[in-house]
Amino acid sequence: MPTTFHKIIRREIPAEIVHEDEHLIAFRDIAPQAPVHVLFVPKETIPTLDAATPSQAEVIGRLALAAADYARREGFAADGYRIVMNCNDHGGQTVYQMHLHLLAGAPLGRFGTP
Repeated sequence: MPTTFHKIIRREIPAEIVHEDEHLIAFRDIAPQAPVHVLFVPKETIPTLDAATPSQAEVIGRLALAAADYARREGFAADGYRIVMNCNDHGGQTVYQMHLHLLAGAPLGRFGTP
C-alpha cells in the first residue's frame, strides 16, 4: 500500500524537497520537532528497519551519509545534529516506509534527561 512518502516520491503530493538522488529523497517534515527536521527516505520500498534485508544495507547507509552531507552543507554539523529511525508502533513509527529523521538547529538534550 502506498504511503504518503511514496506519494511524495512520485510527486503526487507536494513537499519541500532538499535533496534527491537515484536512491533516496529528503524533504522537510511538515510537523517539525526541531528548527531543522528533514526526513531521508529510500525510494525502494522498505516498510520498517526491522523488515530490511542484508541486501538493503547499502541504501540504509546512504540515508545516514546523505543526512551527514546535508548537515555539513547547511552549516550545522559542527554544532551537532541527531539522526533517528523509528521502528514499528512502540518505536514511534507512524509512516510505514523506512525513513531517517535529521534534527538540528537547537540543543536537543540527552536521551533519558527530563
